Amino acid sequence: RYREALVKWDEALQLTPEDATLYEMKSQVLMSLHEMFPAVHAAEKAVQRNPRSWDAWQTLGRAQLGLGEIALAIRSFQVSLHIFPMNPEVWKEDLSWARKLQEQQKATKTEPVQALAKGKELVQESIPDYDFESDEIVAVCAAIAEKEKVLSAAKTMVIVSASGTVETVTEQDNCPATPDETLFIRAR
Repeated sequence: RYREALVKWDEALQLTPEDATLYEMKSQVLMSLHEMFPAVHAAEKAVQRNPRSWDAWQTLGRAQLGLGEIALAIRSFQVSLHIFPMNPEVWKEDLSWARKLQEQQKATKTEPVQALAKGKELVQESIPDYDFESDEIVAVCAAIAEKEKVLSAAKTMVIVSASGTVETVTEQDNCPATPDETLFIRAR
């Protein structure tokens, strides 16, 4: 009943047009209906409204793959991983699949070219560099920096002992001393 769900997402978006989650879910429904161009459009709106949403970036990458835009999909998956690096689904499924598709695409493009070139060596395009200056990435980094300011104002730190034990410590005003630096490693 994807068509009915699509109508409900549109109704919800009329009530709350700035909700990124609704656009992301609408994109998933559109992909299920094999309407890839509107799915990409909805996922792009989700990313615009919440650039820190790793699942919106993941959905955008999946929709871009549906359109055959492999390089764009890889970039979207990379942004998703930049926001939430411990997501095994993006690592194991999405990004690895997109890279396999890119390798296959390169192989199929180079076979006819090699036949025409008759032995001439061609320089292969590498995976495009991660664009750290795009507006989306700058917005995500700014949001993360703001969050870190709040955490540093609360004087909260994560301490990892040499044995691997993780401890979150909030510094008290009357106890500003930190643990011995030789025994602990500071982490953000």
